[in-house]
Amino acid sequence: MEAPAIGRHLFAKGPSTGSRALIGVIAAILIMAADHRAALNDVRALLAVVIYPLQQLTDVPIRLLERMGESFTRFNDLLDENRRLKESESFLKTRQLKYAALEKENIRLRGLLDAAYKLERQVLVAELLAIRLDPYQHVVTVNKGSRIGIKEGQPVLDENGVAGQVLRTTPFTSEVILITDPNHAIPVQVTRNGLLTIAVGGGHIDQLVLPYLPSNADIQVGDLLVTSGLGGVFPAGYPVATVNRVQPQTGRAFSMITATPLASLDRSRELLIVAPHVTDTPVDANAKP
Repeated sequence: MEAPAIGRHLFAKGPSTGSRALIGVIAAILIMAADHRAALNDVRALLAVVIYPLQQLTDVPIRLLERMGESFTRFNDLLDENRRLKESESFLKTRQLKYAALEKENIRLRGLLDAAYKLERQVLVAELLAIRLDPYQHVVTVNKGSRIGIKEGQPVLDENGVAGQVLRTTPFTSEVILITDPNHAIPVQVTRNGLLTIAVGGGHIDQLVLPYLPSNADIQVGDLLVTSGLGGVFPAGYPVATVNRVQPQTGRAFSMITATPLASLDRSRELLIVAPHVTDTPVDANAKP
């Protein structure tokens, strides 16, 4: 009679109805939460798709400003580099011009030395201080004067040819009348045939006139004129000019003949003043041998 009681106690230990209901509710909540999370993920994904273009549009001004700032910085850097390059170029050009000027000066000085070496007289290099050129007067001033023995009448040359002669002196300077001065005349000789004549200043810095040659004189364009040495002032054989025009004049005994001076009369910065020719000292008849 006790067996049935034991069976009842065994079946009585199962979960109660309330417990089962609670478990069901919790399970339902978990399922709903999971479904809600999945739904939220879907919503988030949809919102991300919708918001992405807006985010990109919002970022455009920022990126544009950043790029403009970078471009401005690069532009300033390029300006600085361009300025430095221009300064460097200007410096190099200035130095190149200086070297070119020094090279030209060296060439000119070498020409003066060569010209001085060819002369049989002593010479003195003088620097040009001033120049006066007008139709009636062609005169330059040099920095050597009577204090060191410069005298009126001494011939003056440059590396290319005869320039003129000393007109007047002061203790520290001298005035030189150029061969193109209308009041200056110089004895010359045609190297081609030895013809002698006189060249007179034409009043222009690039012109000499040969007014004393007859129309039948043997002279041609291109003939070289050199100093003849007559008069003893200019050393013989030094270049003076090149004939550039021979024009016979109808009804006149003389042709219109002009020549171009070889000396750089309006460009020379240094001139050679030639010392007077030294003659032999006279022998005293009463001197003992």
